[in-house]
Amino acid sequence: MKITAIKTFICHAYRTNWVFVKVFTNIDGLYGVGEATLEYKEHTVAQACHELESELIGKDPHRIEEFWHRAYRNAYWRGGAVLMSALSSIEMALWDIKGKDLGVPVYQLLGGKVRESVPCYANGWFAPAKTPQEFAEKAKMAVKNGFKALKWDPFGSAYLQIGRKELSQAIECIGAVYEAVKNEADIIIEAHGRFDIPTAVRIGNVLSDFDILWYEEPIPPQNLEGLAEVKRRINVPVSAGERLYNRWEFRSLLELQAADYIQPDVSHAGGIMELKKIAAMAEAYHIPFCPHNPSGPVANAATLQLAGCVPNFYLLETMSSDVPWRSEISSENVQFEKGKMVIPDVPGLGVDINEKEIAKYPFERKELRHYKGSLTDIRPNNAKSYFKDN
Repeated sequence: MKITAIKTFICHAYRTNWVFVKVFTNIDGLYGVGEATLEYKEHTVAQACHELESELIGKDPHRIEEFWHRAYRNAYWRGGAVLMSALSSIEMALWDIKGKDLGVPVYQLLGGKVRESVPCYANGWFAPAKTPQEFAEKAKMAVKNGFKALKWDPFGSAYLQIGRKELSQAIECIGAVYEAVKNEADIIIEAHGRFDIPTAVRIGNVLSDFDILWYEEPIPPQNLEGLAEVKRRINVPVSAGERLYNRWEFRSLLELQAADYIQPDVSHAGGIMELKKIAAMAEAYHIPFCPHNPSGPVANAATLQLAGCVPNFYLLETMSSDVPWRSEISSENVQFEKGKMVIPDVPGLGVDINEKEIAKYPFERKELRHYKGSLTDIRPNNAKSYFKDN
């Protein structure tokens, strides 16, 4: 069997644009799908996928480790979001091919299941809330729908520092959600890497009043020593890792004891096997593995395969709703039972994409919302759940 071609697809998804890849073989009807969704760099990452064709065409798709190593080595300028997202998407497509060819889910190729389903926390549940009372009502609805924890960024347009009034408003919002769900679900506070060290410490100390599950990415992601300093000075758990791009960067995070939970993204940190390796490293430090997972249906499917076979997998990020055409552009069939996603048993990744439907939703330019105070504008008015209830 040989790889014959790759194709990339960009699909508008309201807050971002999904980036998908197909890797084709010379076996009729046998191809794999991957996802390289990289906000604000969609065309760049799609081109980066095509630049890896020289490592692919004519090669055996089963030799996934060889492809990964050669593509990473031959890039020379290694790491970074663009290269690693392209590499990740093709790597997961190769696992999809391998699973389909052998007739088994990808998790069977990685050691087999350790669980049947994985507990989920919700992102995007709050849209389009603005006031603490609106957040509290949205939180109650999300918990009623089965989510075990809720994550959001309450810090508006703050960057590096935050004013007393803005911090007071953020804490009022956190308090309202905490009171609304404290006996039923955990809360997770996201900071999107926005604060300097003293501000992050100040906020972390305030957060100890709300028994939060974790405080996510409190300072910019490149300063792991600074993150370790923040963690040392506060009394709430810290999470990080969505903007780290391979096992070597996670090695530094773990050696510095800079996080209590790690959050690599299957579409950015090297793909399925790279995340399996990162998870094993974290397991040696007794650190839970909680991948970043706010993207499209293929990334979600790949992350579920990891959830099935990683012992220290703890909690899965999910978007509580999505654009209504998510079900049109993919064959996704996510079973959601009692706050958990069921690990599917379909060969490969268990998901496909529909090229004709994707073409109906062409690329639309989006800009970063994080420092504009518009973070709750994360879902359209017609957003709907993409879960299937049994």
